[in-house]
Formats: sequence, structure tokens, C-alpha cells
Amino acid sequence: MGLKVSALKLYNSLATRAVLGPIGQRKLPTCAEHDLENYSMYCVSCRSPVCYQCLEEGKHSKHDVKALGAMWKQHKAQLSQALNGVSDKAKEAKEFLVQLKNLLQQIQENGLDYEACLVAQCDALVDALTRQKAKLLTKVTKEREHKLKVVWDQINHCTLKLRQSTGLMEYCLEVIKENDPSGFLQISDALIKRVQVSQEQWVKGALEPKVSAEFDLTLDSEPLLQSIHQLDFIQMKCRVPPVPLLQLEKCCTRNNSVTLAWRMPPLSHNPVEGYILELDDGDGGQFREVYVGKETLCTIDGLHFNSTYNARVKAFNSSGVGPYSKTVILQTSDVAWFTFDPSSAHRDIVLSNDNQTATCNSYDDRVVLGTAAFSKGVHYWELHVDRYDNHPDPAFGIARINVVKDMMLGKDDKAWAMYVDNNRSWFMHCNSHTNRTEGGVSKGATVGVLLDLNKHNLTFYINGQQQGPPAFENIEGVFMPALSLNRNVQVTLHTGLEVPQSVKQSKLPNN
Repeated sequence: MGLKVSALKLYNSLATRAVLGPIGQRKLPTCAEHDLENYSMYCVSCRSPVCYQCLEEGKHSKHDVKALGAMWKQHKAQLSQALNGVSDKAKEAKEFLVQLKNLLQQIQENGLDYEACLVAQCDALVDALTRQKAKLLTKVTKEREHKLKVVWDQINHCTLKLRQSTGLMEYCLEVIKENDPSGFLQISDALIKRVQVSQEQWVKGALEPKVSAEFDLTLDSEPLLQSIHQLDFIQMKCRVPPVPLLQLEKCCTRNNSVTLAWRMPPLSHNPVEGYILELDDGDGGQFREVYVGKETLCTIDGLHFNSTYNARVKAFNSSGVGPYSKTVILQTSDVAWFTFDPSSAHRDIVLSNDNQTATCNSYDDRVVLGTAAFSKGVHYWELHVDRYDNHPDPAFGIARINVVKDMMLGKDDKAWAMYVDNNRSWFMHCNSHTNRTEGGVSKGATVGVLLDLNKHNLTFYINGQQQGPPAFENIEGVFMPALSLNRNVQVTLHTGLEVPQSVKQSKLPNN
């Protein structure tokens, strides 16, 4: 044990000198328990520096110790790393403080704007109420003047009648005093008639006011008062969302897929629970919903090639659905660019060259599909035979997505294919072999597939020449490019090609 400790002491002394320099240049701290010994080691268990005597005689004799210089470097590195982390956080905190200060300024500015807006809105309400008050006062004044005029007319009329009646009465009283009977009788008939006529002028209602002192005007201000008491900021009330803004710089097309992006306008306070994206049929037809959700970016696959689609979006929340955005027009690709699809291929299929080259690990035929799907239009692609050993018979054509993948293409009812060896070819569907045609393939050959969904037929080419008649007719639905091969064949796919010249005259525009 003494030899081991002495060796450790010598090693740590040298390490300490290497780190701290010559002792003459710097005084090293001495051990608290051994005054004549310098610290030369570090006890990992106790996390403190020790001298060799602490290790040899003291409580650290059985602890794990390391060289003081090495631990010094290690801890300096750890501290530096921790400081870097703190420095990064401090930098983020400074940036956050700048953000908060900018937020203070924005709050001040927005607060002043909202105050000005509130004052303007309340002043407008006061002005409107003042104008309405003036209109109502005008109505009261007109009603009062009308009543006064009617009463004054009655007063004047009644005063005149009363004056006439009083004069007649005074005259009659004087006549009654006449003592000459003959004289009285000469005028009495006429006076009696005049008195009767005067009496008849005071018919029923003549001595009643034509208007009342009450005003038939009732102002119900309670609903308005309730509205004023309930007046509050609109952001506290849920309304339908505004019109979304389509981000045209992010909207794009790729092959027969379109990607659309949108956002809400700035300073929009109404909550949004989701969006509804609508797309027409690419032929000017009606819009239909293709996406409902919270995302603001959506890609729609499986559209028609060489077609023009119109798209629009609207937002909704608990209050209802907002208005539509402007309509954006998107054009899909004229021709199809696609590769072999590794996700749907048989597990024995081996793809390379960015999924454009296919071979197989098995001697049995295995199926691989393309990544494109066609439902209308005219489409053409080619497959180059890179390797052809021992006269196999690969099959080329189209298939449904659920085609059987562990046997030759065309043996089930989900595929339409031409299989070919080095001398001749056959068409096959539902395991029915038809139209044997001379002419096969070899290394370097090119097989072309023409899918014309305008005429609903399928035609094959070998090295640019049509192989037999149109292989299949009256085909409808959704089809994917397909191929079956075994380990004796390697094929490379070429897409985005123009239709062969020999059939261009019968080709309708791609859709």
C-alpha cells in the first residue's frame, strides 16, 4: 500500500506542477489536516481536495481519488459549459426584455387608440341622442301648438255665440215689457223663432273641449337605457370570424396535388375554432368540402392532371360561419411525374435510383405500383429494361390499389397487363390470356404504356412500335401504373413523357 501511495503521490505532484506551474512561481494551498502537505489529489466521494497523507492515513484511504489537476480541468470545463448555458439564457432574457419594452410601448399606443376610439364612439352616441332629442322636442312643440290653436278657436267661437245670445236675451226682455198686445204680437213670432234657433246652436258637445290637456306622446326609454348599461367591448362578445386571407406565395401545385395556405387578417379579435376548405371538380362544377380542421395549410392529392381548380376557405366558431375568402385558381401539371411506390410494393421488391428503378429478391413474380392515380385524361409512361436474364416474362400495365402483389400482374381482376418474354407478348386480365403477338424484349428494350381514359382503353408499345391492338377497352375508374417482375429483370421508370406521335391525332387534351 505504501508503494502504491508513493507512486500516486509522485504522479499527482507532477500533474499539479504541470497545471499550476513551478512551486516557486505560485504558493500552493496546504492541507487543513497536514500543514506541511500540499493538496495534490481530489476525493470524488467527499468532493474535496486532499493530500497524499489524507489518502494514506486518514478517512479518505478507501475513497475514489483522482489527480487534482485533472479534476481542476474537468470542473473548469463543466463550469464553462454551465456558464455558456447561463450566457445563452441571459441573451434570451435580454431579448425578452427588449420584447417586453416594445410591448409596453405597443400597449401604450394601443391604449391611446382604444381610448380615442371609445370617446369617438360614445360622442357619436351622445350626438345621435342629442339629435333625436331635438326631433322629439319638435314633436312635443307641434302637439302643444295644435292643442292651443284648437282651444283658442273654441274660445273665440264660444265667445261670439255667447255675445249673440246675450244680446238676443236682452232684447227679448225689453219686448216682454211691452204693454201693447197688438204691438207685441206683431214681433213675437219672429222672436220666438230666433230664440229657438239660438238654443239649437248649443247642441250636445258644443260646450265640451275638443282636446284634452294631456299629451298623447309616450317615450319608452327603458330599452335604450338597458342597451347603454349593457354596452361593452366587442371582443368580449363572440362574433363570426372575418374573411381568411389566402397566402398566394405558399399556394402551389405538384403533379395532380395542390397545396393551399391561408391566415386570419391582423388585429382580428374574433375567435376561430376551425376552417372549411372547398374545391370545385376541376371542370367548373360546384364546390365541395375537402378539409375541415384547425390547420392553415392543406394538401389535396388525387386530382385530375391538366385541370384548373378553384379553391376558397372560410372560418367558423361557436357563433357561426364567416364569409368566404377570395377564390384562388390552381392549375395541375399537364403530364404525370411519378415513381414506384415503396409503401405499397411487395416486400421482395427492391427499389433504387430515387424509387425509379425496380428489381426483385424472389424468383416468383412480385408487383409494384406507381405513386400516381389516374381517373381521366391521356397518360403515357415508359419502362426501360436494364437487365434481362434467363428469358423471364415481366408484366406491364395498370392496377387498382388493392391488386394482389404476390403473383404476376393481370392474374386477378384488379389488373390489366401485357406480359412479354424474349419472343412474344400476351394481354392478361382475370388470368385470361389474349392477343398473342410476336416480338419480345431484351436488355435495353423500352416498353411504353398508353392509358387513354377519354376513350377508356389501354395500349402498349415496344421500342416505339404499337404491340398488337388496343389491349383493353371500356375500362373505367381509378388506375395506378403497375409492374410485376422477378429477380432476373431490372426495370427503370420514365415519366412526364409526351404521348407517342402515332396517337397524337386521336388524343384529347389531358385532364
